[in-house]
Amino acid sequence: MSTRQKDWKTTLTPEQFLVMREGATEAPFSGKYVHTKEPGVYTCAACGNNLFSSESKFDSGTGWPSFDDVAMDSTVTLRPDNTLGMERTEVLCAQCGSHLGHLFNDGPTKTGKRYCINSVCLEHKPDEKSL
Repeated sequence: MSTRQKDWKTTLTPEQFLVMREGATEAPFSGKYVHTKEPGVYTCAACGNNLFSSESKFDSGTGWPSFDDVAMDSTVTLRPDNTLGMERTEVLCAQCGSHLGHLFNDGPTKTGKRYCINSVCLEHKPDEKSL
């Protein structure tokens, strides 16, 4: 195991490590942010990179937090993922390379996008005005 992987093992919870560094997926409807509606910003749980605004969050009914856009274009990196016999687009944190989830082009909003993100990959930072 590389030194960096050892560092991740000490800074992330076992579930975060499994999802963010090994590409696993948390069980649907198990994450703490599935139904969160509070205003704020969702950051990467590993490095703090601003990923999504609460304004872009919507209830997709899939069991994972869903967003129709990123905080900024440079926030995430996208790459093809053909595992499990499916054609998907993997979403990674552009700052630390952590696996976050997948992007689908079936969103119900005007962007047509659904960023399906694992809750364990996120930290919610409340909007200062809402405190």
